[in-house]
Amino acid sequence: MKVTVVGFWGAYPEVGEATSCYLLEKDDFSCLIDCGSGALAQVPKYTNVMELDAVILSHYHQDHIADVGVLQYNWLVQNQIQNTSDILPIYGHTDDLTGFEKLTHHFTEGIGYDPEKTVQVGPFTITFLKTKHPVACFAMRITDGEKVIVYTADSSYMQEFVSFSRHADLLISDCSFYQGQDGSKAGHMTSVECAEIAEAAGVGQLLLSHHPHFGDRGDLVSEAKKEYTGIVELARTGYTWNA
Repeated sequence: MKVTVVGFWGAYPEVGEATSCYLLEKDDFSCLIDCGSGALAQVPKYTNVMELDAVILSHYHQDHIADVGVLQYNWLVQNQIQNTSDILPIYGHTDDLTGFEKLTHHFTEGIGYDPEKTVQVGPFTITFLKTKHPVACFAMRITDGEKVIVYTADSSYMQEFVSFSRHADLLISDCSFYQGQDGSKAGHMTSVECAEIAEAAGVGQLLLSHHPHFGDRGDLVSEAKKEYTGIVELARTGYTWNA
């Protein structure tokens, strides 16, 4: 199982980069987890957009879905050019029907997932946890039967993340604030809160993502290392985790 960071910024992308988007691959199957602003300019660096097998979305804030429309036009134009009629499934929750209904286009099909149930997307088995965020948002625990990745999506701290992340090989965590700050009203976490979850859950590695646009982001790592004894990495464009 391979994960590539396509985008990692919160709110909006910095120059030449993207907001939340991760490419998940196993054998010949590839899936995007979220598809934020700037993602479609980055994805072709790692795979052919028309070779994507699925997209799965945590929620419908623009920094996680802004390029879904661009993706839909990509599939529309390429199907016309290639004289094909391939359909890309885009999985999303149905708590927000307005957001969900936009996932279906000429060559994309919105598929509603029930967060109370397990979903099978290609070789990946996915379970969900509703997070603390201003809109309905769902963390994901993803396994290929051998390794486990947990993606917190957007959330303020929740004790439930500990059991949800238990013994995960990789925890990709929302890290929007620094130690001593309070991200709870915005529905986000600090470096220390991410680390506390990773340590208590006994995860193999912590990847800090959804970064703030202020301060020295290197401090996020040093702060997290005070609480978590495992490997801490700062998400960056093109960062790859392979297991």
